[in-house]
Amino acid sequence: MTTGNRHVFKSCPHCRTPMAWRHEGGVERPACPDCGFVQYLNPAPGAGVIILRDGRVCLVRRKFEPKQGQWSLPTGFMEWDEDVELTARREALEETGLEVDLTSLYAVESGILPPDIPVLVVFYRAEEVGGTLQAGDDASEVGFFAMGDWPGPIAFAAHRRVLARLAADLEN
Repeated sequence: MTTGNRHVFKSCPHCRTPMAWRHEGGVERPACPDCGFVQYLNPAPGAGVIILRDGRVCLVRRKFEPKQGQWSLPTGFMEWDEDVELTARREALEETGLEVDLTSLYAVESGILPPDIPVLVVFYRAEEVGGTLQAGDDASEVGFFAMGDWPGPIAFAAHRRVLARLAADLEN
């Protein structure tokens, strides 16, 4: 079941009793009235990379929905068995064909992945250390573009904020 931007269980995953709502930690949360299970509605964590080449930033064109055909920084969700830095390096390689070293933490942004999944994305500055530029995984195209001279719409508000900040940082 979805309520607003939140995905809630219809039934308790432990005892199958229909879920109800109760105050827990000062917030109204889905909870099982029988066994007491509380469903905490947390955002999905992801990581992205900012790769620059000659003052141009690497963007990928999304192959699939949501926002198919629009552009974004190379970004993806964490897997259960990896830390956020590994996620950033893996996503860079999968989407761009480039091996990268992370040079610094750049930004942490909250957002919504359409239609209504809250996300938290950790963006790193990265430098190329190998590989060959080629679109892969869920990217249909990849390239380096001058700041503000995007090949099409930037898919997500969090990415637009990071790119605006990057443009300002590069001007100074």
